[in-house]
Amino acid sequence: MTPQDALKQQVARAAIKYIKGESIIGVGTGSTVNFFIDMLAEHKHEIDGAISSSIVSTERLQKIGIPVLELSEVSSIGVYVDGADEVTPHKKMLKGGGGALTREKIVAAVSKKFVCIVDDSKCVDVMGKFPLPVEVIPMARSYVARELVKLGGQPEWRENFVTDNSGEILDVHNLDISNPVALERTINQIAGVITVGLFAERDADVVLIGKGTEVITL
Repeated sequence: MTPQDALKQQVARAAIKYIKGESIIGVGTGSTVNFFIDMLAEHKHEIDGAISSSIVSTERLQKIGIPVLELSEVSSIGVYVDGADEVTPHKKMLKGGGGALTREKIVAAVSKKFVCIVDDSKCVDVMGKFPLPVEVIPMARSYVARELVKLGGQPEWRENFVTDNSGEILDVHNLDISNPVALERTINQIAGVITVGLFAERDADVVLIGKGTEVITL
């Protein structure tokens, strides 16, 4: 196991305490979340079901015996655990490197508590070093790209990639994300955008950061 994987495993273990007493949980997507899902196997008797943000996570949850429910079957989710590509000290996040940003944003919106789990390499003061994913309806890809250029970004089509919603992704470089809430609203208003990978309006309630031999809580 690499040192970074050890940090991911460490922070995933720290998130387990947040599911205590919750019958329905939300589960995100990504390498850190995979460690979390594996650890859920020991607690599946405490969970009635999970809402998953991706097909990959659904398959992993079902493999360990946790029922995966449709969001329409529940009115709310007690806690949602997911990772991030970048996170600020103010608990704003950039997500979507794995392409599950839309479903992640939906699950986050329904959840009472959002717990973000990351290793310390994902911590930034200002987001934007990691390209910002924007999921788009395929017919609008070129138009949205032109609009993103007007905002100062350099969009790059994620070729040969289709999301679970049959959308496409533009990864946008060099955007100024000093005001993530305003930028999230602006990009979401572009016709043809399904959603942008800024989680600023609905940010994390708790951020767990794996650093060295400890887990830091924001």
